[in-house]
Formats: sequence, structure tokens, C-alpha cells
Amino acid sequence: MTVATNISPAISLGESRALSPWPIFWIASIAVFLVSLDTTMLFAAFRAVRAGFAGTSAADMSWVLNAYTVVYAAMLIPAGGLADTHGRKKIFMLGVTLFLAASAACGLAGSVGWLIAARVAQAVGAALLTPASLSIVLDAFPQSKRAVAVSLWGAVGGLAAAIGPSLGSFVVDAVGWPWAFYLNLPLGALSLWRGATLLKEAKRAESQRPVDGVGMGLLIVGVGALALSIVQSGSPHWSRTELIMAASTGAIALIGFVMWARVASAPLVDLGLFKHRTYTFVNLATLAFGIAFSMMFFAFFFYMTEVWHYTLPQAGLAITPGPLLVIPFAIMSGRLAARLGHRPFLVGGGLIYAGAGLWFALVPGPQAAYLTHWLPGLVMSGIGVGLVLPSLSAAAVNRLPADQYAVGSAVNQATRQIGSVIGVAITVLLLGHAGLTHASFMPLYGCHVALALLTALLCLPVNTRPVAVKP
Repeated sequence: MTVATNISPAISLGESRALSPWPIFWIASIAVFLVSLDTTMLFAAFRAVRAGFAGTSAADMSWVLNAYTVVYAAMLIPAGGLADTHGRKKIFMLGVTLFLAASAACGLAGSVGWLIAARVAQAVGAALLTPASLSIVLDAFPQSKRAVAVSLWGAVGGLAAAIGPSLGSFVVDAVGWPWAFYLNLPLGALSLWRGATLLKEAKRAESQRPVDGVGMGLLIVGVGALALSIVQSGSPHWSRTELIMAASTGAIALIGFVMWARVASAPLVDLGLFKHRTYTFVNLATLAFGIAFSMMFFAFFFYMTEVWHYTLPQAGLAITPGPLLVIPFAIMSGRLAARLGHRPFLVGGGLIYAGAGLWFALVPGPQAAYLTHWLPGLVMSGIGVGLVLPSLSAAAVNRLPADQYAVGSAVNQATRQIGSVIGVAITVLLLGHAGLTHASFMPLYGCHVALALLTALLCLPVNTRPVAVKP
């Protein structure tokens, strides 16, 4: 056939290995693991990084965290469009390369300004590789196995995000804060090396559309300005007027983005995606769960260190059992979702996660009692995250056409990141003061339970149950 003669050696090699898609899965997942790990690891390393730059204010140092989160959230959807347009392998490899180079630059930074700039570059690399990674995984597996593969892909990211602070606390305590960044280099290099030979380029002729530069600019400004107004809402260095101006700028840019997408010939995001009932409700649920996840997650460390007076490494070890439950429950739900759809696991997981928040509100007290007062709630939270987080990623792309995998997944991932920014801002607002007691956590746990129940409610209309094929 003439098609065969036009396939490059790299693509032929990739296709020959496609008979066993799991090597491709692990190449893509290693990179996403590092991105998710890096997203949360610095929350544990924050004090150590600040101590390494004497005389730096907490407000200035906060940009080491905030710059990454804002840029990552803002760039995810444009990056998904670039992957669909210019080739998923190409964008994935570019993202991994940039992420690794920026990680090395972070560890070598001699000033806060240099560190913040390197974090911005790191966020761009992370945004480029994340949606490309999921679309590579989707393209490697047949339809019948995608539910399992995507659930496991989401579980890898969820596990990495969950263990980031605990792992970061041990690494920083043992060898210093630069190693929170150097840790990315060996695994990232492995993903880059294997990806160069095993990955195939899945770009199709019909997906070659021009890049929507106007839409990309409006989206970056919109998401970035809104995220900026959220993360700075508790800062004494930002006035109310400045915060309102930032939020207004973001809202105007996002309205402009929607209006542009309606008239553009090749918009960055096809608004037709949201005509799918399941896709719309999954993204709303992702926003609610993203807020709840980050609120509970960072409340763990506040409670352990401020109320029970654990050291940071002790707190990291105490939190570990919950994240360890994510992978097995994600695998189980992924396998069953291939036959039952994702709704039972999304709704059930949301209810279990609400139960975890209720447990933490009612059971633990001022005296440390880990096995009886903390571990049961941690187990419930781990099961809830394992059922919900990867299922949201899988359900979001379940009904999308192949040429919209990257953009569709990027919208979902960006929604989760925006939820994370909101959750962290709320947590700092409620708990970012001295003299915390158990009563200080009640408003946060109330928000957590309400958001978890809202997640379950929003997932009731989700329908990804396979349609039986008549013989």
C-alpha cells in the first residue's frame, strides 16, 4: 500500500511496539508523575527554600509556589491545542526537555528572582507535556482498554501529587532543598530517552489547523489574572482595588475568549465540547473536587504540625498510608468502569470522601492518637481519591473524538489546577495564622464535606457506560 511507503522509520518502530502499549504508557506516566510530584512538593520545602535565601520576605518567596501554579493552569489548554496541531510526540518531548532543564536551573538558582523565573519555565514544560501525555496513552490503547489505562494514568498523577509534600519533607531534611528539583532529573531523562525511540507521532492530516494565537493569549491572560487574584487574596501587599482589577481583567479576558471561540474559524477550544452533557458535568465536578482535595491535603500538614506538634518528616510519614491506597482503587475502578461506566465510582467515591471530612471534623482531638483517631479517616480519604480523581480524567475524554483528546483532557486538567489554587487560597485564609486548635479546622472541614457531596451530585448525570453492540 502507498500509505506504508510514506511512514517514517520512527513511526514504524512506534507502531511495531504498539502491540504492547504498556511501555508507551510508562514513558508518558513517568513524566506526568514528576510534574504532579513537583506541583505539591514545594509546599513541604517552602520553609527550607526561604531559609536558603536570607532576608527574603514570605510574600516574595510565595511566588516560587504561585508562579508555577498560575502559569501551569493558564498554559494547559493552549498546550493541548499545540499537541493536537503539531504532533503529540513532538510537544511531549519538548515539554519533558524544558521541564528537566528548568528543574536543573531551579536547583542551581542563586537568587529568588532566578528561582521564580526557572519555576515559570518549569510550569511551561509541565503544561506542554501533560495533555500530550494523556493523548499518547489514549492513542496507544484500543477503546476497550482505555478506561483502565486512563484510570491508571490519573492514579499515577494523583499519587504523585499526594506524596509530594511527604517525600519533599524527607528529601529536604536529608540533603537540602535543591534536591527537591534535582530529583526530577534521572527519571525525566529515562522518559526522554525511551520516548525518543518508542513513541510514535500520531498527528493526522485533518488535525493540522493553524494555532489560535488570539484565543491562546486571551486564555492565558484570563486564567492567569483570575488565579493571581485568588492566590494573592490573603496578601497584605495587595490592596482590594488591585485584587478587583486583576479579577476583572481575568473575567473580561475569559468572556472575550468565549466570544472569539464562537466566531473563529479554527478556535483553540471547540465550544462544541461542552455540548456533551457528560463532559460538562465532569468538568464541574472536577472543579469542586479539586478545591476539596487541596483543602484536605494541606490541612493534613497544618493539623499534624500545629495541633499535634509532629515534625515535618513525621507528618509526611503519617500521611503516607492514604496516598498508597490511590493506585489499587484506581486500577480496580478502571477495570470495572470498562463494563459499568464511571458514574458508580465517581458518586461512591465522592460520598466516601465526604465521610472522610466528617470523620476529621468529629473524631480527632488535641491529643495525638494516630491509629484510632487519624488513620481511619486517612484510609477513607485515600479510597475516595482513588475512586474519584482518575475516574474524572477518564470520564472527561471518554466520548471525545481522537483529534480532541489533548485539548479535551487539557481543559479538564486546567479545571483541576484552578480548583487547587482556590483550595490552597481558602486553606491559607482559614489556617494561615498562629495558635491553631481543632476548632480552627471546623470551617474547612465543613467546606470539604459540602464540596465532596457536590462532586457526587454533579456526577449523577455522567454516562460513560459502554453501549452493548448487537451481534
